Amino acid sequence: MKLHGKVAIITGGSKGIGLGCARTFARHGGTVVLAARGREVGEAVQQELVDAGHTALFVPTDVTSQSDVQSLIDTAVERFGRLDCMVNNAGWHPPAMTIDQTSVEDYEQLLRLNLTSTFMGCKFAVPHLRKTRGSIINMSSEVAIIGQAAAPGYVTTKAGQIGLTRALALDLAPEGIRVNAVCPAGVMTPLMQDWADSQYDPTAALETVDSWHPIGRMATIDEIGEVCAFLASDEAAFITGQAICPDGGAALGYRRWVANQ
Repeated sequence: MKLHGKVAIITGGSKGIGLGCARTFARHGGTVVLAARGREVGEAVQQELVDAGHTALFVPTDVTSQSDVQSLIDTAVERFGRLDCMVNNAGWHPPAMTIDQTSVEDYEQLLRLNLTSTFMGCKFAVPHLRKTRGSIINMSSEVAIIGQAAAPGYVTTKAGQIGLTRALALDLAPEGIRVNAVCPAGVMTPLMQDWADSQYDPTAALETVDSWHPIGRMATIDEIGEVCAFLASDEAAFITGQAICPDGGAALGYRRWVANQ
């Protein structure tokens, strides 16, 4: 119960990695505030957690809206009296597109969804986190570090999250607020399944992604949730400004490929 007594907001908390975080935080005793656009799915997750004996609240939120993000944080604090962790997880990976295929409008919309939303989540959470000496977790991606073909907009937004994480870690450390980024490689999420379903052979597509990881498979959403729960807990009291990559060894893939030639 390492999160007992702690209140966490998780954006994009109704599915994918956000759902894994919500379930894991609750399992470790935390109070979970879920934020997502889809009311039906969000309320179903809230009910799932409540039925399991946990404390949870769903707040309909569009993270691209400043007023929605402010309202989300205000609602959480008004309802539970405190905020201990802000998990900025909501985001999207668009289909593969080169810079020639990416319009400026699409790029700016992705910045708003993936990066500006993270900035707003941090900005409006910080006044409350000062009171609890809490933490921020920004959900980035390993491609922010190693790059990815045909994804200039996405890689830019994810790299920006790491830069923001490090800047805030320095600014907020004197006030006891820790800020870290989590940078997964492949994770089996609905978004991953949607991508696979768009391929000629969905099963083969998923097996290919599995093969990119020396450990032999993608991560589960709960495994990423456990990493975040650790970072939100007092067990991680000396960890800040880090970009932590739970990647099953994926970043080592190039070395392995060269060795096999």
